[in-house]
Amino acid sequence: MDTRQALLVDAFAAEPTAGTAAGVVPEADGLADDQMRAIANELGATETAFVLPAADADRRLRCFSPDGELKQAETATVAAHAVLYERGEIDDDEWTVSTDGGEVAGETKQNGMVWVEQGRADINEVDIPYSDVADALGLDAATLKDVGADLPLVTAGTGESWLMVPVNYFEHLSSLSVDVAAVASLCDRTDAVGAYPFTFDTVGADATRRSTLHGRAFRAGSRTEEPVTATASGACAAFVRQYGALDDTVEQITVEGGHFRDRPGIVSVDTDGTEVWVGGRGVTTLDGTVTVPSVDEDDIIEA
Repeated sequence: MDTRQALLVDAFAAEPTAGTAAGVVPEADGLADDQMRAIANELGATETAFVLPAADADRRLRCFSPDGELKQAETATVAAHAVLYERGEIDDDEWTVSTDGGEVAGETKQNGMVWVEQGRADINEVDIPYSDVADALGLDAATLKDVGADLPLVTAGTGESWLMVPVNYFEHLSSLSVDVAAVASLCDRTDAVGAYPFTFDTVGADATRRSTLHGRAFRAGSRTEEPVTATASGACAAFVRQYGALDDTVEQITVEGGHFRDRPGIVSVDTDGTEVWVGGRGVTTLDGTVTVPSVDEDDIIEA
């Protein structure tokens, strides 16, 4: 029976059980779509990367959620290249990967940091009452209006759009009481996949490297806050850069999150307000083998 190495890697984390977990199958050649989907479902991560050879890029990545293939999967891409770097299969260098959404550029740094091209940010102001947004998040509307003069409510994204909600202080961001149905309604009205309240008040990693933003991600229809969300973090960084909310001395934006899920992590972002690159480290927390089902077999696989 066919078995493959399968790992769970915490992306955008400096230590295990932090950041966002992603699955990685480093040698996926020969696996059929249904087998990849079954493995992704068994691993249970939001994103699982399957590493394959490619003729027109350095490698091919096929990324699956438990429900199907993904066109955009920065978390799994960071996790996969952190694994390949750790195994000595890639060096600190630039590379390209072929994905379902097209070719993606990336770079691995000497310190193990993985950078991935996220794409071009599409940012659009939305005409929606502050009171509706505040009610959905359990906030006083003043906590949003206080920032609104400089940063309006917008949708921003490089593939999927998030409703960006600037909040004045960390104490208000930390005390959210989210109405799941109301958030879903906001997202339906703004054509967004989720709400991303954020603030410039941060926890900060240490005294020498303070984070730029702290964000919390609430996907429409989900009762669970997402820990560290690369797509929303990158789009948020592009938004604040494009609207001139950062001093010119801030070259690299660091977006922290996951603290309220007890999975703190950092997404580093390079952006000019339009083009976006996201970066982070990955830590392997589980390394084992998975038994692959036959293509025509519906049985649950063993891990």
